Amino acid sequence: MSDGLVNMTQRRGFNLKGGGQIVGVLIAFVVICVVASLVAPQFLTSYNMTIISRDLAFIGIVAIAQGMLLLLGDIDVSIGAIAGLCGIVCTKLLVDAHLDPALAISAGLAVGAIAGAINGTIITMFNLNSLVVTIGMLSVYSGLNLWITKGRTIVGLPKEVTVLGGGKLMGVPVPVYIMAGAFLMILFLTTKTVYGRRLYAVGNSREAAKIIGIHEQRVRIVAYAIAGALAGLAGMLLCFRLVSAQASMGQSWLLPSIAAPVIGGIATTGGIGTIWGALLGAAIIAVIGNVIVLGGVDVYLQQVVTGAIVVIAVALDAITRKMGRG
Repeated sequence: MSDGLVNMTQRRGFNLKGGGQIVGVLIAFVVICVVASLVAPQFLTSYNMTIISRDLAFIGIVAIAQGMLLLLGDIDVSIGAIAGLCGIVCTKLLVDAHLDPALAISAGLAVGAIAGAINGTIITMFNLNSLVVTIGMLSVYSGLNLWITKGRTIVGLPKEVTVLGGGKLMGVPVPVYIMAGAFLMILFLTTKTVYGRRLYAVGNSREAAKIIGIHEQRVRIVAYAIAGALAGLAGMLLCFRLVSAQASMGQSWLLPSIAAPVIGGIATTGGIGTIWGALLGAAIIAVIGNVIVLGGVDVYLQQVVTGAIVVIAVALDAITRKMGRG
């Protein structure tokens, strides 16, 4: 019964939109790459492409995670801290407990899913603003990271896991394959499953979703859990890449995780956009960051540029939606 109602809501307009936006974002990405190749001749070298693709792998995973939540009209600003927490837990289990890598990685993913589910449960149970709650949880998870590490860098990761973060397969960084796998799973989940239809329905209108029989709290908690697990995956890969873990890991991912989906056409109000957009937006951010480095601009300005991109993208999103209603 509820599945039929979900299909009905799709026919009435509660469906994914933004196909035209994706084409526009793709064109923008191509233009940026062309301009970058003209400004910096070394941009198209195989070495630089490897750097960009590896950066994209990390940004892409957290962008996909945040993108799922934005499709609900929610946001999780603690996503970087969750990534750091999972990386730290996994590293501690590998280094101090000498746990089997598969079990340690599974534990890291579980920690991310639990942290995300905690966020989602608090938000939905008490009907609180996701931004306010996750700002508080950002402090909680950041504090845990400091407490576990005691402010020190944890080193001594076994070689069998470092290949996951720093190795290559057929000339392509291993994290890129992992990101691609995560992307395909979330793309399938959001576009080909009943849960995906419910996700969009809740994002369009929580009240309408309740009326047609969708358990919107459950849908949101599951999305937060998945986002937490994805953040944990990115955090562990970064630890494997750096062959160490420290409390500040993942902190720089907050702005890119928000900017990428918005640039890719996912509406901040929920219900519009696709995971494709989150990935394309992440690619744009990775290229822009790379060009900043190649241009000899102070690397710290990358955060300034990313922040400006967020503001511009959100403003354009609001203008586009206002024009659409008009």
